[in-house]
Amino acid sequence: MTLNQNSLFQNIEKNRRRRAKIRDKTVTLAHGSGGKAMQDLIDDIFIRNFDNPSLARLEDQARFSLAEFTTLGDRLAFTTDSYVVDPIFFPGSNIGELAVNGTVNDLAMSGAKPLYLSCGFILEEGLSIETLRQIAQSMKQAADAAGVQIVTGDTKVVNRGSADQLFINTAGVGVIRPELSISAANLQPGDMILTNGYLGDHGTAILIARGELALDTTIESDCQPLNSLVEKMVAVCPQIRALRDATRGGIATVLNEFAMASEVGIRLHETQLPIREEVQGVCEILGLDPLYLANEGKLVAVVPKAKADEVLAAMKSHPMGQESRIIGEVISSPNGVVLLQTAFGTERIIDVLVGDQLPRIC
Repeated sequence: MTLNQNSLFQNIEKNRRRRAKIRDKTVTLAHGSGGKAMQDLIDDIFIRNFDNPSLARLEDQARFSLAEFTTLGDRLAFTTDSYVVDPIFFPGSNIGELAVNGTVNDLAMSGAKPLYLSCGFILEEGLSIETLRQIAQSMKQAADAAGVQIVTGDTKVVNRGSADQLFINTAGVGVIRPELSISAANLQPGDMILTNGYLGDHGTAILIARGELALDTTIESDCQPLNSLVEKMVAVCPQIRALRDATRGGIATVLNEFAMASEVGIRLHETQLPIREEVQGVCEILGLDPLYLANEGKLVAVVPKAKADEVLAAMKSHPMGQESRIIGEVISSPNGVVLLQTAFGTERIIDVLVGDQLPRIC
């Protein structure tokens, strides 16, 4: 084959992919068969939305230059998560945006700069193509907002009744700067604990969206990428001890993990906790504790006391940290225990949940 012929066939292939348009209204088993129906689904839904130079090669893997990574840091951060939230659309967000932001945030909590994501879709036969298109578009928008690229992926279709519309798995890669060493095992007595805003919004939004309770609120999920906020925080305090996004199990679970990993105690101050009246009201009606409710755009940070005010100011100057607060401090004892100092001046233990207050919140 001559060079001109090779170029001709490449152009034909490119044009074919540009023209690919799925005509089905719902996902069928043929869309997972590996044939033309699957190619059209991938071209029209995923390539159209996620297109970038790495993805455009259409290989079974994304390929990168190691030199690119070494210019940004000296360590890779790698994470993966799966998303099975019910319902897949909820006030303020949806499963696609959640999948991108959740993985971006997991990388950011190490201080890493998130760069690339993969995504795997488990689609149920009968899923609306328009629903899938909306999910893909929201993932593209979320990736652009976070400054990352979706560079590789996979699609599987299962029989009707074998999944709940769709599940998404995402994995992510980022790079950590040499001067950062952020870990749950770093806490020291005297450190201060901060969070970037209202707690429990996501868990409350999911609960209301299920329509099982006759409750009417305007609470929306706090789903958002936190990497730019973390960048601002580490710029003023590279000595940040620990970071964690407070997803399943809420800040109570995160702080228990910190206390146990560092073998210290933690004291929270109830009067400083940012909780909306609506969230508090829903929790009182249902017998829930907002400290255990899931968040998808809130982090918990532990910083040296001398840097706390500077970090707080940096957080408040960022759009995703305007409601930031100092909510507690690290204490030497009791070891591995989280205490809540109540508004009445008493203290109670905030323990780890045995089960889960709400199922399938992410």
